[in-house]
Amino acid sequence: MNCRVGCPESVSQNTKSRGWIRSRRRGMEVTTSRCLFLLFLFTCKLSPDVAAEIQESSDGSSAPQEPVRLTGVPAAMEFIAAAEVAVIGFFQDLEIPAVPVFHGVVQKFQDVSFGISTDSEVLAHYNITENTISLFRLVDNKQLNLESEDIESIDDTRLSRFIEINSLHFVTEYNPVTVIGLFNSMVQIHLLLMIDKASPVYEESMHRYHKAAKLFQGKILFILVDSGVKENGKVISFFKLKKSELPALAIYRTLDEEWDTLNVAEVSIERVQNFCDGFLKGKRLSENHDSEEKIQKVEL
Repeated sequence: MNCRVGCPESVSQNTKSRGWIRSRRRGMEVTTSRCLFLLFLFTCKLSPDVAAEIQESSDGSSAPQEPVRLTGVPAAMEFIAAAEVAVIGFFQDLEIPAVPVFHGVVQKFQDVSFGISTDSEVLAHYNITENTISLFRLVDNKQLNLESEDIESIDDTRLSRFIEINSLHFVTEYNPVTVIGLFNSMVQIHLLLMIDKASPVYEESMHRYHKAAKLFQGKILFILVDSGVKENGKVISFFKLKKSELPALAIYRTLDEEWDTLNVAEVSIERVQNFCDGFLKGKRLSENHDSEEKIQKVEL
């Protein structure tokens, strides 16, 4: 399904405010359109060329990142399957103004893999009939396309905005931009790890949290909330937690705003998995609060 560039004016006017992001959503509209499932994840062995180029784009080397040229369907499939988030420029004509714009944003996103293809078989495989920039992400197996009219007028700011909003990873850090993409996903359950990034247990906690996220691909979106950021205090207080009780997990269903929390002195894959499985089965560790009461007590 085609998606408009993620500018404020392109976002739906009538989406209902959601609980824990209410403060972030003021003055910010969230589109209600949902993108169709177009990408199936293929777990084939990477060819040496594609694997090498993927590694070069993510190893933190000082060499400038450049889009990988995708010259066949197998190469494109392998490239997409190897990256949590991949952005591909499907161009029938490399002389159009969108091409240098595409190249220009590559350096801004070191955690995104960029590819480019003019191969007619590749374009046909991904149902591309005109110049298109597509974002693929593994966390919910989505392909999001910029519409043709956006390509014609695309600039650095608008393309960057599209990528920032829609770059959801296995663990996505909460901020005013990524929250739009989170609530645009068809995945309706969010798990939040609230922890101070300056904490001595942060690195190990994130390592385990990321591993656990892969167990719930397509079922739950895993989110990091940095409790050291002052503006995130309202997210923490929405779940009736205090900073002294962190690290903690909070699980939240966007459909009905049901939620539960779990204090975790130590984040382990087993504890995260059990907490998520329990919520998916309708079990809660604590009695929480109907949506009406939450809205009255915490205006986020």
